[in-house]
Amino acid sequence: MKEILDAIQSQDSTAADFAALSIPESYRAVTVRKDETEMFAGLETRDKDPRKSLHVDEVPVPELGPGEALVAVMASSVNYNSVWTSIFEPMSTFGFLERYGRLSELTKRHDLPYHVIGSDLAGVVLRTGPGVNAWHPGDEVVAHCLSVELESSDGHNDTMLDPEQRIWGFETNFGGLAEIALVKSNQLMPKPQHLSWEEAAAPGLVNSTAYRQLVSRNGAGMKQGDNVLIWGASGGLGSYATQFALAGGANPICVVSSEQKADICRKMGAEAIIDRNAEGYKFWKDEHNQDPREWKRFGKRIRELTGGEDVDIVFEHPGRETFGASVYVTRKGGTIVTCASTSGYNHEYDNRYLWMSLKKIVGSHFANYREAWEANRLVAKGKIHPTLSKVYSLEETGQAAYDVHRNLHQGKVGVLALAPREGLGVRNEELREQHIDAINRFRDI
Repeated sequence: MKEILDAIQSQDSTAADFAALSIPESYRAVTVRKDETEMFAGLETRDKDPRKSLHVDEVPVPELGPGEALVAVMASSVNYNSVWTSIFEPMSTFGFLERYGRLSELTKRHDLPYHVIGSDLAGVVLRTGPGVNAWHPGDEVVAHCLSVELESSDGHNDTMLDPEQRIWGFETNFGGLAEIALVKSNQLMPKPQHLSWEEAAAPGLVNSTAYRQLVSRNGAGMKQGDNVLIWGASGGLGSYATQFALAGGANPICVVSSEQKADICRKMGAEAIIDRNAEGYKFWKDEHNQDPREWKRFGKRIRELTGGEDVDIVFEHPGRETFGASVYVTRKGGTIVTCASTSGYNHEYDNRYLWMSLKKIVGSHFANYREAWEANRLVAKGKIHPTLSKVYSLEETGQAAYDVHRNLHQGKVGVLALAPREGLGVRNEELREQHIDAINRFRDI
């Protein structure tokens, strides 16, 4: 690993130098273990502790197959799917690996008694398999997390519709929270040159997800002037939705849970902000019954911030806790676009407000190849910025996942893999200087 890191940090290394490097037999990776899937049995979700289930293990380097690449991971980040994996909810990810392993001789590699997790990376290509022409050893890359087989015509207009669509590092093995990762080469995209390794690793999953959910015609198809209600607007997903709304000429109504998070939204340029804790919204009377009076109070507050208008789009990801309110406050003919459901998957809403007002619920999941590239291109051009707030070492990934699980974080939290310290990997200092305040916006909290 030292030789690999030395080559990456040297300004004189060539593609031939990287191609000549020896690939180690093993590497350090963050894993969950199959024999521990019942360790949290009987506990409430909140009490399940990722620090107990996530391990840093030495694991063998996987065999490289056709159309694949081995990447030296300089940095990664924690997404909510890493939390789900770590607490084995809503199910153990080993079921995903077992099913993937039955697909072909090559995919059997993924069905192991351990799962290397992580759906983001920034790093350097070490090796490419047969059939890979666009990428070469030494290329600096980020990876999106869409893994597809594309043997069915179903996915050829929208790769997210491929019957074998999976999220890398969640529904496949050999993810990005590790020193080396195995990806399909069509997951690779150019690393934004003005960002450090840890900054470049942060947008990936959430940036692409927010792009499809809000901007793409496969999601809400946001346009200029739209009022967009964004739940968790300073969080990992919402912070990118807020940026897309502002960059696209829309009006974000940012829902947050503290004054500190409200300040972050103001720094991004948002003006309409609702602190749901300060204003005391309780959309559920008890475990089984929602409170429509609170929906109405919430809708009235939104109109106060929009000059009397209802929202055109609701950017929904909390799920059960907020979905009834989201459907209610959307304008007639508006759109509720939903993913994730971090507060629960069983949504309840009053269908009269959907059906009689001609509203639409759109399901959205990650992004197709084109959407991921467009989202990354906006980061590379300095139009959308990473929302990195804190960086952990690989050994501290359990704590990082715990902080995300308990909502103790802002924006995204990063993890250093091979990078020995923060701030490395910047190639375009001029562009960085133009955007340094925005890049550090979440770090200056």
